[in-house]
Amino acid sequence: MPAAPIRVQQFLQNLPLFSELTAEEIDRLASATAQVRAPSGTLLFRRGDACTGFHVVVYGQIKLALAGRDGSEKVVEVLGAGQSFGEAVMFLERPYVVFAEALADSLLLFIGKAALIAEVERNPRFARKMLAGLAMRLHRLMGDLEAFSLKSGTQRVIGYLLRDAPEEAGPGTPYDVELTTSKGVLASRLNITREHFSRILHELTAAGLIKVRGRQVSILDLAQLRAYTP
Repeated sequence: MPAAPIRVQQFLQNLPLFSELTAEEIDRLASATAQVRAPSGTLLFRRGDACTGFHVVVYGQIKLALAGRDGSEKVVEVLGAGQSFGEAVMFLERPYVVFAEALADSLLLFIGKAALIAEVERNPRFARKMLAGLAMRLHRLMGDLEAFSLKSGTQRVIGYLLRDAPEEAGPGTPYDVELTTSKGVLASRLNITREHFSRILHELTAAGLIKVRGRQVSILDLAQLRAYTP
């Protein structure tokens, strides 16, 4: 049985991006918003398709990736609930440069370009939030570029495992990580092969730093993993 439609106004108002908009402004955006149900495996758009708005994930998981001529792919980003995508190409008035695919049954909101730009022009604070969001995404991409260029595969995997871990952790502090998607997708996101990703997990396990059970990774000592030099 399909899930009931969500109340668009309430969902938008609870997102940090739209939290400062008035009820009237939210209503205008909601009137230009469509709910998009995407079962796992659904292709939302292809590279080269026209961008006429942007998406927000209500629930589920979306992969943004580049496709090679040989059928290979490079995962650029994996997005979950509350995250958005497509804003940059929408403002640039250019076609998509990646393709988007649902990795799990998902529900998204698609907000039309005209309504969004109208609110940006009416509300400088909203415009600043849009700019801040795009700047944060650029900052993350620059961090990815640095990691891919200057860090080893092992350092990238360790960085991924520690990305949400508390900075202040005493000796012997454990921490559990749930791999949010398949090892193949994560490996592509980290710019390594699936086999290399698995080897690194085995090496970290053999070093007594982690334990792996399916998608559950238990870090046995945060400080030791941070200090590990392959």
